[in-house]
Amino acid sequence: MKIGIMQPYFFPYLGYFSLIKHTERFILLDSVQFIRHGWIERNRILKPGSEWQYISVPLIKHSRDSKIRDIRIKNALDWRNNIFCQLEHYKKRAPFYRDTIEVLKTAFNIETESIVQLNAHALKTVCGYIGVRLNVDIFSEIHLSIDDVKAPDEWALNICKALGNISEYWNPESGLEFFDRSKYYKAEIDIKFLSMNIPKYSQRRPEFVPRLSIIDVMMFNKPENINEMLDDYLLL
Repeated sequence: MKIGIMQPYFFPYLGYFSLIKHTERFILLDSVQFIRHGWIERNRILKPGSEWQYISVPLIKHSRDSKIRDIRIKNALDWRNNIFCQLEHYKKRAPFYRDTIEVLKTAFNIETESIVQLNAHALKTVCGYIGVRLNVDIFSEIHLSIDDVKAPDEWALNICKALGNISEYWNPESGLEFFDRSKYYKAEIDIKFLSMNIPKYSQRRPEFVPRLSIIDVMMFNKPENINEMLDDYLLL
């Protein structure tokens, strides 16, 4: 079985969805430390005029060593409406604005304080819209007993070993910097790194801004075209 393991990101970029599409099982790793200024509660969209801006979900204050699974959303703030307001400028130029807004309404239609549950629901919603099968589990919910993790690259390794029947582990190419392939080969697991060829699509402005949230991609592209984009990758 081919498996992908990633932290639960908030409407991530195309490469994340390519990893989902080309693996048979996907696990959202939420039992590691929450890192500020990452992609758990925010992502990037176009900014009116030029460049980009963040959209984000406000979080309740937490300790520095909090795990992702323990992070709670500050639902006292009207963050859903704030995001929709930030997206209004797309209405003038994005051909699939209304379709994308409907996807987001469905993705946000969950009563939860958990950022993990929100992101999992959003991933399922987007995958359903673009036609990608998603077999996903949240790590903290499957109660899997794994060996002690002594290095960052051993989370995925030890999960694969505990699950059994894992022939390939796929990771984004950024993992090339710190993953030790020999650990995986010793466990008879083939590790592959997915390098996504980010396509340039029309954003109806002079300069293309790459690697934005899947929200931006949905604004300007048909679901079937997005699905095709996910097949443009290399394995390293």
